[in-house]
Parts: sequence; C-alpha cells; structure tokens
Amino acid sequence: MSRRRAREAALMVLFQVDVGGAVVEEALERTLAEWRLGNASREFATSLVLGTLAHRPQIDRVIEELSRGWRLERMNRVDRNVMRLALYELLFRQDIPPAVAINEAVELAKRYGGEESPRFVNGILGKVAENLSLYRERVGFPS
Repeated sequence: MSRRRAREAALMVLFQVDVGGAVVEEALERTLAEWRLGNASREFATSLVLGTLAHRPQIDRVIEELSRGWRLERMNRVDRNVMRLALYELLFRQDIPPAVAINEAVELAKRYGGEESPRFVNGILGKVAENLSLYRERVGFPS
C-alpha cells in the first residue's frame, strides 16, 4: 500500500508541475510532507517524479502516437499525468512489473480521473505493454 500512496503523491506533484507550473522541488517537498510518507515511499515517489519529468519528451511522443485524434494538451489533465507516470514505470524501470504499473495507473485513473479515464489509460498502456521491447528501444532504454 505504501507504493500506491507514493504513486498518488507523485501524481499530485506531476499534476502541479504540469497544470499549475509549480517548481518541481517545492511541489515535491510540500506534497511529500502533506502525505507523511515513510522514507522508502518518499524515495520512491521522488524517483517517479524526477524520472517521469526527465523522460517526459519521449513519454509524450508515445502518448501522442497511440492516442490518435487526441492532442496531448487537449487530453484530460489527470489522464495525461497518470499515463506519463505509468509509462515512465513501463519504459524506464525494470524493477516494476508491467502488470503492476498498468494496474496502479488504472486505479489512479479511477480515483482521480473522469468516467472514461480508466478505460482510456488502460488502452494506451496495454498497447505499450504488448510491444514493450519496441517502445523501450524507441525511447532509448538501455538493453
């Protein structure tokens, strides 16, 4: 459960940075303090936020490619950031099983997104999971 809370906190930070233009370090510090996470969860949340932001251009290209007819800036803001977080886990973290990353993203979409969010998020992430090696290669994931 602590990793789930860490993901929720990471999503809050990504949302603040994306939508509100918050400074990453300040948003992280404030959010992690509010969520009262333990050290391991704080480290996990921080690594998710910094990793997602570091790879955001590659992640955004994948989202745009797979969400035909939807420009990134027109997407639901929660969906966009849930997918960014999950795609970072899928594409750049080998320590997180793909099924776990997808399930956690769908749960975040259910909790914070709109009515169609879980299905939309699951569809995009499922396409990546089906061709994970290809997408990892495209984003420059080291073999």
